[in-house]
Amino acid sequence: MATIKLTKNELKTQKDALKMYRRYLPTLTLKKQQLQTEIRTIDARVQEVRARRKALEAEFAQWIAVFGESDAFTPDMVTVRNIRKGTGNIAGVTIPIYEGADFSRGDYDLYATPLWIDLAADRMEQALSLDLEAEVLEEQVRLLLIELRTTTQRVNLFEKVKIPETKTNIKKISVYLGDQQVAAVVRGKISKKNLETAASKVETEAAE
Repeated sequence: MATIKLTKNELKTQKDALKMYRRYLPTLTLKKQQLQTEIRTIDARVQEVRARRKALEAEFAQWIAVFGESDAFTPDMVTVRNIRKGTGNIAGVTIPIYEGADFSRGDYDLYATPLWIDLAADRMEQALSLDLEAEVLEEQVRLLLIELRTTTQRVNLFEKVKIPETKTNIKKISVYLGDQQVAAVVRGKISKKNLETAASKVETEAAE
């Protein structure tokens, strides 16, 4: 703890600091709670998207078997050409928002390839889109966790360090100033008594 001055000005400074900490702490606590809620919500969304991706794979299992038996379809026949992202804001944190993706398909002869090729390509685009959406959501969580860690540190700093420390400083200064005031009163009384004694002595001497 830094050394503080035991003065009235320092007392005012400490009281002002305490007011500031108490004023900002509820805001920080609310932000912390909001971030925690948003992270849980986005985590649930990630699980939902991943589940949809898994369900798509299960639904498409029959085609996967076909892929294994034929060279007609290969994964590179569908590629991501562009990922469309916007931006959002949660508790002051700028986050990416998945808005979709554009895909390119490899050249293949419609007459020479099986009919299921187009269906397979459609399913692969859906799967890739779900993967991309999940990745963006996970990036949102990563950014919010960083902010949550910083906010939690500030809340702990105010609650466990700054507010208790400032209260202790205020008490220490107040006790010191109170003692000084009492000492000043005592000195004043002693001084007054000494003056009265001296005056009485002078009067006595003069009367003699």
